[in-house]
Amino acid sequence: MQKISLAKYFEMMSDLNSSDEKILAYSRVVRGSGGFDFKLAPDPEKVDMGDGMQELESAMGIGNGLARWRRRRVFMNRLNSDETLPVLVSEGDSWFQFPVLIKEVIDQLGSRYRIYSVGAAGDTAQNMVHGPAESGGYEYMSALGEVRQHVRAFLFSAAGNDIIGEDPQTGVAALFELVRPFNGDVNDVQGHINHGALEDRLDFLRKAYRKMISDVRSDPDFARLPIIIHGYDYAFPYPFGPDDRRDPSYAANNEWLGEPLDSRGITDHTLRRDIIKYLVDELYFMLTSLAGQSSKTRIWVVNCRGALPNVSDWNDEIHATNSGFSRIADRFHDTISRAISLA
Repeated sequence: MQKISLAKYFEMMSDLNSSDEKILAYSRVVRGSGGFDFKLAPDPEKVDMGDGMQELESAMGIGNGLARWRRRRVFMNRLNSDETLPVLVSEGDSWFQFPVLIKEVIDQLGSRYRIYSVGAAGDTAQNMVHGPAESGGYEYMSALGEVRQHVRAFLFSAAGNDIIGEDPQTGVAALFELVRPFNGDVNDVQGHINHGALEDRLDFLRKAYRKMISDVRSDPDFARLPIIIHGYDYAFPYPFGPDDRRDPSYAANNEWLGEPLDSRGITDHTLRRDIIKYLVDELYFMLTSLAGQSSKTRIWVVNCRGALPNVSDWNDEIHATNSGFSRIADRFHDTISRAISLA
């Protein structure tokens, strides 16, 4: 591969026609302190750095910001074109916005909808719903307002970091608080759950989702707008057997699930995964109770459970591969189509 100049590298980044694959071909992944704050930098073996060390420091900030900027520009171009595909607004965490490295749900839905995405990898329900505007709080209401004459549904993904992810500020996995030390019984799933901590998390999420719903419904134009939510899938804590080949460049193999389970002395593979299943099911129970009768509330829950049944369907402990997210997106599409038809 012929080297390109640093100026050409930045030009490629700003070119909306540059594919993620092309960007990755000339970049290297630089890990941060947590799994969501990785950055891209030019690969010195493929980019002639010259005297551009100052520019390199700027390039090291490429990540969420680049992905969000590119998505917004692409959406606005499509909105002002002669396309007739339905318009959606999405707000969410890394299942809705994983910069460049993984084609997640929103990427996969892009051929079927025009999506105004304000998501960010590592974002939390706290920040999305309660945070200050300058840090991304309330972005979904601004986005909905910008496209109020076009939007057909609102997609929201905000529970992952509270249940199976990590606090983006501290980098501490949620499971450290939610799981108790091994009690000697590999069949006792509930006995290894800190039920008080779990109920606190679910209660916080319940209130955050209710506020989001209240925010949206308070605008008369969105009184019947379909709101689409989800509760993730049954993840596999690392390692899951000798053939577990997951090795993400942006995070440790056991970043979110394996490390806290190891620290609690829980080593049995079946128990480890059953604990995750229990937590995910509890999240779905809360979300479906919140949604009620979807045909009346216009709140729809996409059931992603079972879409990623094999370890090979996962790129890391909590994110699917591109093909895995394609199957998740198919479930979203089925729900979105039904919700729009009944709106």
